[in-house]
Amino acid sequence: MTPLSNGGAAPEAARARPTMRHVAALAGVGVKTVSRVINGEPNVSPATTAKVLAAARSLDYEPDLHAGNLRRSDGRSRTLGLLVGSVDNPFAGAVHRAVEDVALGRGVAVFASSLDDDPAREQAAVSAFLRRRVDGLILTTVSESQSYLAPELRRGTPVVFVDREPAGVTSDTVVSDNRDGAAMATRHLLERGHRRFAYFGDRSTIRTAQERRRGFLDELGSAGVATRDIPVVEDLHDEAAAQRAAIELFTRPDPPTAIFSSQNLVTIGVIRALRELGRHRDTALVGFDDVPLADLLEPGITVVAQNPQEIGRIAAERVFARLDGDDSPAGRSVVRTRLIARGSGEITPRHEG
Repeated sequence: MTPLSNGGAAPEAARARPTMRHVAALAGVGVKTVSRVINGEPNVSPATTAKVLAAARSLDYEPDLHAGNLRRSDGRSRTLGLLVGSVDNPFAGAVHRAVEDVALGRGVAVFASSLDDDPAREQAAVSAFLRRRVDGLILTTVSESQSYLAPELRRGTPVVFVDREPAGVTSDTVVSDNRDGAAMATRHLLERGHRRFAYFGDRSTIRTAQERRRGFLDELGSAGVATRDIPVVEDLHDEAAAQRAAIELFTRPDPPTAIFSSQNLVTIGVIRALRELGRHRDTALVGFDDVPLADLLEPGITVVAQNPQEIGRIAAERVFARLDGDDSPAGRSVVRTRLIARGSGEITPRHEG
């Protein structure tokens, strides 16, 4: 088996990284000229610059930032690169902590960065990690394709995707049971007698959001609830957008008696709206992912809780297994969710039409 696309360890030849000498030889110039081009220094002709850049691209060359100080005799830098949705999101913070706990036990430091659901930021952060020659990557991504990582996978760098599955490459992945978790939340509301629902979701292009929406709608359909006219409010980027959308929804005739919110920041926005409108005691709410202080509100917020600590732990252990020589095919680990009933999801409908 040639583990070039499955996240496994690659042969030593595949792990070799091109250097400036390789670029210089291919471009037919000196190493100093390559250095000037790579570092953006003046006094290099456009034609020579074009040749050097073309050679660098063909070799998948990445500049090595102070690698002599970072790398050790075994070729390792003792660092990992971690890209999360946003370091100020409690879910991402818990993943980060779990990765750090595993890494520190190995004497490895973790470089972390926020994605902010920006494809350009994703690729810039990954590029920064690679320039620092991290030993492995743990990534939450948002780009339509992660095929830009194919050269790194060919070199044998361990890459584990968390929370969202990759496109364009095959590698180890650790995700929550998104569809089943959303179905569990919906079933919980159906069992309380609700028939007028609304869905509030994250960015519709994100696969996790798509899976949660599908679980919600499929469960309603299985229960015989018509889904055609159910409000599906998506592309809510933050708490404020969710709050505005929920307030607007309740100005319409026959507002929902139950809401499923598919992301923790969106849930916070919905909570604010319900409390502002005085509807928090007569509108049921179940959120996907836990919310800080959710048990201290009245009513407490019922959630489908993910296990970010387990996601981070599994991801970090997969990276180290690859570094230790595991060359098995790429695996997909699914971490189960659980429903925590605190009050908001147990409200029964008072005014069915």
